[in-house]
Amino acid sequence: MTRHVVTLNAGSSSIKFALFVADDGGVSPLALGLAEMAGDQRRMKVRDHSGATICNEVWSQADGAAFHPEALKRILSWQRDAFPEADVGAVGHRVVHGGVRYDAPVIITDEVTNRLQELAPLAPLHEPHNLAGIHAARNAWPYACQVACFDTAFHRNHPFVNDVFALPRKYYDEGVRRYGFHGLSYEYVAMRLGEISPSHAAGRVVVAHLGNGASMCAIKNGQSVASSMGFTALDGLPMGTRCGQLDPGVVLYLMQEKKLGADEISNLLYKESGLKGLSGVSHDMREIEASNTPEAREAIDYFVFRIRRELGGLAAVLQGIDAIVFCGGIGENAWRVRERVLDGMEWLGVDLDREANELNREIISSRDSPVRVFVIPTNEEQMIARHTFALASARANVPA
Repeated sequence: MTRHVVTLNAGSSSIKFALFVADDGGVSPLALGLAEMAGDQRRMKVRDHSGATICNEVWSQADGAAFHPEALKRILSWQRDAFPEADVGAVGHRVVHGGVRYDAPVIITDEVTNRLQELAPLAPLHEPHNLAGIHAARNAWPYACQVACFDTAFHRNHPFVNDVFALPRKYYDEGVRRYGFHGLSYEYVAMRLGEISPSHAAGRVVVAHLGNGASMCAIKNGQSVASSMGFTALDGLPMGTRCGQLDPGVVLYLMQEKKLGADEISNLLYKESGLKGLSGVSHDMREIEASNTPEAREAIDYFVFRIRRELGGLAAVLQGIDAIVFCGGIGENAWRVRERVLDGMEWLGVDLDREANELNREIISSRDSPVRVFVIPTNEEQMIARHTFALASARANVPA
């Protein structure tokens, strides 16, 4: 039986990780950590289950050194030193893109990693790092059950109209579809909403996952029915460094008139656009809000506008809304952004409790609001650990 579970969640600029212990048929966190880039500085902080800091490392970027390999090495070293007796029987990995094939978590084999490698061009900011984490973990724990948990899986049962582009049908058959992302976050939030308010979880819910990556999802009776993201994690809302929704004619213009190559366009759309490109200040909402430049204000204006526009569209898909949930780094902490998103939304049934919103309370709508608004911290690691423990336990119970 699996005793400890490690989770690795490698994003474009950070790696979240955690160590869980199995208990009473489930998993509980022992330690939660984050390694991230901050300019030229790299840092790693780990907290125990009570929130106390048990590790706080800072290191400088070495010339030409990539962040992810160095961070993974430090994470693995920390785990061995801090919990030398940990019996790691399973490792769960967040994998951003599962394509058409993977609509549920799977045990990782060489065949699976080869197929995931083929999907890397569809999520270039994430999939290579997800795969790097898989390779590192397989070397560190060669006898552990390795499990891939997909951000796209939660959305794989969308209706056809929410899954297709108006291209010749052969491309859809080849896998050119709207996949949606942040599925592990949405799955966790839907589960938590069911614990907090079962009646709302069984209804029509729009979840706004707002962070360095940002998207929105329409959920009906716990099932995803529409997402703001599409074929890649570029679509929909503007993000920290990603452009969000873009007329494909702009890409043609950049190619034909500006003579940009594919790599240059990819770098522009994934790494130099979004809040960073618009503000000229930073990809970090905290730094943008602290800035007094007109460009910073306009970047926030556009971010809010696109959220409000997507909210209206998802309300139409659901034919009304019973609840709205904010999650992610911005969604959970940037009360001014939430206030601006919901300002004037009485027509949709939202009556904001401004004091509760400023205090980041769990419910930020008024008592009489027809639409209930929640702030629910997401926990992708918990979702990954649950899936991983379930698969590892099932494999262990299969007779040889």
